[in-house]
Amino acid sequence: MQEKSNLRPDRRSNKARTEQTRGALMDAARALFVEKGYADTSTPEIVRAAGVTRGALYHHFEDKRDLFRAVVAAEAGKVARDIEAAIPPGLPARDGLIAGSVAYFDAMTVSGRTRLLLVEGPAVLGNADLSGIEADTSEGSLAAGLAAAFGGRVPASVSLPVLAALLSAAFDRAALAIAEGADAEAYKATMAALLDRVIGTD
Repeated sequence: MQEKSNLRPDRRSNKARTEQTRGALMDAARALFVEKGYADTSTPEIVRAAGVTRGALYHHFEDKRDLFRAVVAAEAGKVARDIEAAIPPGLPARDGLIAGSVAYFDAMTVSGRTRLLLVEGPAVLGNADLSGIEADTSEGSLAAGLAAAFGGRVPASVSLPVLAALLSAAFDRAALAIAEGADAEAYKATMAALLDRVIGTD
């Protein structure tokens, strides 16, 4: 019994060290990708900033692109969680859709996020890979919100996945404009009006 109890802390500490190393690499890479861009960031810089070895990097990630993809996926996941957190249980579907759209714009104001997700992401990963990440995160949340808002009244000519992809592109373009200094409140209000038109409440 004593031997078992001695092993358990080791397994936990090994897992914690693994997670800590992976987290350090992703944090260091995120900061450098935001500051310098993907192309101008080298793996030696990343491991130096993370305080780990090159061997540790390649233990956790296949290459720099794999690390970048993990950073982008984590960032997209944070956006999706912010959207979900902004929609309390029991909120009417239309109100939830609008609250989610505002939460998206707010989430995208985090420093470096538009560059990672909307500039570097498409350029490095390509549309197909990035679309897969978005389908599991913010675009997936948007599709679910649209389905709930339509409440079974989706026109026969409308494909919900296509509609979600088109609206997602509009959200991304708006987020870029806001990041460049455009009026965030005007975009939020206009997007709310657009969503009302789309789901037929206005």
